[in-house]
Amino acid sequence: QVQLVESGGGSVQSGGSLRLSCTASGLDYSVYCMAWFRQVPGKEREGVAIIEAGGSATYADSVKGRFTLSRADATNTLYLQMSSLKPEDTAVYYCAADPDNEYDRPCVLPRGFNSWGQGTQVTVSS
Repeated sequence: QVQLVESGGGSVQSGGSLRLSCTASGLDYSVYCMAWFRQVPGKEREGVAIIEAGGSATYADSVKGRFTLSRADATNTLYLQMSSLKPEDTAVYYCAADPDNEYDRPCVLPRGFNSWGQGTQVTVSS
């Protein structure tokens, strides 16, 4: 069973930057599909960015041009570089993984995932 551990959340002023990391452990092969989601209280979890092993990232319109998703396949580590942050980016950010394409679907949003991290809080103040 894959385990996801996130780090890098925190508080920043509007216009600032943060970098989130997520490492998937418990596997000896590259995870097929990984993504970042975010959620604010009272709202549904929102897909932010997604990437397939060896592939290119795709983004939600709300973060396109400001966030950059990358991954190190050899270590199953996922990174989310967040720049030009806005107060509306405030949320708990969750890392998600589908190591074996259990859902038998392309690695694009919207998409289900079977493994989730514990979440890391990102707060952007105006």
